[in-house]
Amino acid sequence: MTVRARIEATLRVNLSPDRLEVIDESQHHAGHQPDITGTGETHMRVRIVSPAFAGKSRLDRHRAVNALLKPELDAGLHALAVEAAAPGEATRW
Repeated sequence: MTVRARIEATLRVNLSPDRLEVIDESQHHAGHQPDITGTGETHMRVRIVSPAFAGKSRLDRHRAVNALLKPELDAGLHALAVEAAAPGEATRW
């Protein structure tokens, strides 16, 4: 299973999102560090709308996603961008 697929599965199971998009942005970061070639799954963007975020601050939402994805970060995911919203909130995507 790919990193992207594992991230998506983890977030679907734990946050029951209304909308979820996991985007691999690794190719945009090739060469930023010697071991980042742009060919691996090192940089991900998560766009998620979930009822679990209702009434939570932006920081609390990010902390929740980061906590769920800690195994991926520990295993080598270099960067994780999170765009999290509750249902009914405006998004730019």
